[in-house]
This record gives sequence, C-alpha cells and structure tokens, in this order.
Amino acid sequence: MKNHFYLRAFMAGAFVPTLALPLMLCVFVVARLVLRVTVPIERAIIFPMALVPLLWALWNMLWVASHPRTHLAIGLHGAILPFLLLPSGALVATCLGVLHLGEQGATWFHACTVPYALIAPVFLCVLAGYYLVWKYVVGFLNRELEIG
Repeated sequence: MKNHFYLRAFMAGAFVPTLALPLMLCVFVVARLVLRVTVPIERAIIFPMALVPLLWALWNMLWVASHPRTHLAIGLHGAILPFLLLPSGALVATCLGVLHLGEQGATWFHACTVPYALIAPVFLCVLAGYYLVWKYVVGFLNRELEIG
C-alpha cells in the first residue's frame, strides 16, 4: 500500500469531522424543528460543515509532509489546529452577523451572550480534546493506512 500516500493522509484526516458533523447537524435539526429554538442556527453550521473536514484533511497531509523534518507529535500538531479554526470561524461568524464581539463577551444571534471568562476555559478543553482525538484516532488511522 505504497501508492497514493497523500490521498490516504487526506482520508485519515477527514474521517473524524466527517463522522462528527452530521451528528451535530442532527442535534441542530432537532433543536430547531422539534424544540422550536428560535435562533437561526442553520447559519452557524455552514462554516463547519463546509470547511472543517477539508481543513482536518489538509492539516493531516501537512503533518505527514513535515513530520520527517520536525518530528512533532501528531497530538501536538492537532492541538495547533484550533488556533487557526477559532479566529477564522469568528471572522466568518462576525461577517455573517451571527457573532458580535462586545466588551463583556461574545453574543451569538443577538440572543445569547457568553462572557470571555468562560470562553478561555472552554477553549482549553477544546485544545485538550483536539490533542486526544489527533493522538489516538487520527494517529491510529495514519498507522493503519501505513502513513505514520
């Protein structure tokens, strides 16, 4: 299985978000249609559904390409990704009018304000989650596909 090295890396990287995002979509649909949540959550899922699997796949390809030179552990490499996703997601959400950054916190859909003091620990939990998923799931897939 030596052919198509980067294609296998692309597929291994896209695996986790490709499975997770449809589950999140189901939660959003239930919240919107069954629980009658009035915020327009469908505008918030466009960015993750379109770009996150692609970014994970490209990020895994970058790890495969740079690992012989950097020797960076895959978990640490994966934990760097939220530092790119958070600012780009916030920028897109702000441009779409979904997110407003105020003095006290971030306001979603002009309805739910999250204080900045809560965003920081949640971001640290996200970093830990990304580290673990990349170390154990993406790393396992890379080994199974004879990538890393």
